Amino acid sequence: MNDPDSPRHDTNAEHAESAEQADAECPICHGVGFIRLNVPVSHPQFGKAVPCRCRSNQVRQKRLERLRQASNLDSLRHMTFDAFETTIFGESEASLSLQYALETCRVYAQHPRGWLLMNGTHGCGKTHLAAAIANSRIEAGQPVLFEVVPDLLDHLRASYAPQSPVSYDEHFTLLRTVEMLILDDFGTQNATPWAAEKLYQLMNFRYNAQLPTVITTNQTIGEMDPRLASRFGDRQLVQILDFYVPDFRVDGRARTFGSLDPYQGMTFSTMSDRRLPGLRRAQQQAADYAEHPVNWLIVRGGYGVGKTHLAAAIANKVQRAGMRVLFVVAPDLLDYLRATFQRGSAVSYDRRFNEVRQAPFLVLDDLGVHSATDWAEEKFFQILNHRYIAGSPTVLTISDAGWERLDERLRGRLENVDRCAHVILDCPPYRGREAEGNGPKRSTRRRN
Repeated sequence: MNDPDSPRHDTNAEHAESAEQADAECPICHGVGFIRLNVPVSHPQFGKAVPCRCRSNQVRQKRLERLRQASNLDSLRHMTFDAFETTIFGESEASLSLQYALETCRVYAQHPRGWLLMNGTHGCGKTHLAAAIANSRIEAGQPVLFEVVPDLLDHLRASYAPQSPVSYDEHFTLLRTVEMLILDDFGTQNATPWAAEKLYQLMNFRYNAQLPTVITTNQTIGEMDPRLASRFGDRQLVQILDFYVPDFRVDGRARTFGSLDPYQGMTFSTMSDRRLPGLRRAQQQAADYAEHPVNWLIVRGGYGVGKTHLAAAIANKVQRAGMRVLFVVAPDLLDYLRATFQRGSAVSYDRRFNEVRQAPFLVLDDLGVHSATDWAEEKFFQILNHRYIAGSPTVLTISDAGWERLDERLRGRLENVDRCAHVILDCPPYRGREAEGNGPKRSTRRRN
């Protein structure tokens, strides 16, 4: 019986070009690059030249190049999982968010089921991870199509032209049926009725077919077309990945929103108990809460007694345990919310508001010192009432004077001992370590 794997060398002139590219030392084809299998006349491969094993890697690379070009990934080949930086913000909530996003996308790339919706502000890494998913699938030899949504709509419009190399029907059918589709910058397109209808037709087809689809957007679901919002809200099909990360390409206030970086030195080990039993008990109560952050902890006391230090120590310990933490000063939060109404703001009001309201762990420092306008009181009540009902872990610091100024609705909730534990810092203001001594040192000079 003839062995189908047994080669019969082909030295025809038609393979001269291939011979120059093949490995001249190959013991199978001797540099030709092609072989003829030793098979019976009735075999489909009889008389046909097939690539030698030495060319398999070259053939694979060419196939990957074709897939990349067809997938619009040629300029994004450098965006891989290994090249994704997760430590740019140090040991902060933002870095934890990036690490979680990276692992989630790795898993999805290996087992792409359903939809993955990546939601975050500009410059937070959504496009890099989306391209990394695509490159990973290409490396595995799987077809994928990467499209920036505004460009996609331009290409569809151009396909109506008589001279277009691809007809509209061909292009739209490819978008609807490709094995994996990645749509970058969803929501940045010009929202014309035609564009909205095309996107709905595309997404509705893939939704009904449950085809793997990755979407990156800086919009909240509530800001989208209601027809699409209802599909994006399907938790059985859609996995939502929120990026709690500022734009790493710019500096300024937006970059530091909610960051613990300025408070890294405020830990339990760096906080002195000043030999005060009451302060020692307060620190132990706070440390116990940090071990098991459930419900709310209210830190109360006068000015300068260590409320912020204690809250930051809790936040640092919780963050090191792997929970995402948002630490924000109450008056600053109002400024951040107002800034979202400015023209050109990189963050919408809804995104900033929901980021605080839905934070896994929130520390709100200096509650009660803000300007007590009706708008400010209502915003704080909406945020904290949502977290109160949901039982979301929350730490509040409030001065004695601020406690008296609180909205009655909010204060009524904070007085519920079933939901809120209180740490009272009844001690004098901290004046520094040197002031903790027992008075001025006595002179050691011997008197005559």
